[in-house]
Formats: sequence, structure tokens, C-alpha cells
Amino acid sequence: MKVRDAEFGDLDILVHFTTQEAFEAEGIKKNTDMLREGIRAALENDKIARYWILVDETNNPIGSGSIIREWSDWNAGWYWWIQSMYVSQKYRGQGLMNLLLSSIRSSMELEGALELRLYVHNENKGAIKAYQKAGFSKSKYEIMILNRD
Repeated sequence: MKVRDAEFGDLDILVHFTTQEAFEAEGIKKNTDMLREGIRAALENDKIARYWILVDETNNPIGSGSIIREWSDWNAGWYWWIQSMYVSQKYRGQGLMNLLLSSIRSSMELEGALELRLYVHNENKGAIKAYQKAGFSKSKYEIMILNRD
């Protein structure tokens, strides 16, 4: 198993993985045309987001991860946020999420980012447990939103 940078040819599998992730995490079905547009834009411009692909021994994609960056004026550096993280069900429980996170963290450290952060749906107990096992802990900050409607 290894992790590689995503390429434009990975668009369809990234859309599939992201669709699965949304359904498993929140029970929602995402508009695949919208996902395709968003992921395509990021693959064409890594300033939007950056993706990695987890592959098996035969180079078959079995998972993916992505990050977005947030500038901190307080600390004059970038925070990296996990935007998506997915490992196919068949391969879960084998430490592969840690392999994916390790690759993301290595890239983060090479680029001098300040910290790796994430948010997770509060009812997604499986993901919360997996992230805690990988070393993530609760933040002192609460995520709040203001809807545009």
C-alpha cells in the first residue's frame, strides 16, 4: 500500500470516494455534478485544495484524502484542514488511514504548515474514534456557521 499525489485522471474515483464519504458520514447524497466541478477545480489549481490517493499493491485506488489551507495572520503561516478522508470499507481497520494521514502530515511539514486540523460531524462516531486513535484531540474552538439564506 502506498500514497501518491492525485492526478487529473483520478477525478472519477475522487468523486466516487467523496460521494461515499458524504453518505457514510452524514447520510446525505451529494450532487455528483457539483462534486465533479469542485474536485476538478482543485485538481487544476492546488491553491484551492490538494488531494492524495491511497492505492493497493496493484496500484488500484482504495482511498483518498484532501486538505485546504487557512492563512493565520496571528502566526504568519498556514493551517492545513482535512477536507475529506476516505478508505474503502474493505480496507478499514488495517491502519491505512494512518498511512494516508502520515503522507499528508509529511507534506504539511515539508511546506512548513503550522498545524493539521479537521472537523467531523458530531454523530460520526466511527470517524471520531479513528481520528482520536490517530492522535487528534478536541480543539478549544467551536465551529459556528452563518448560512447565506
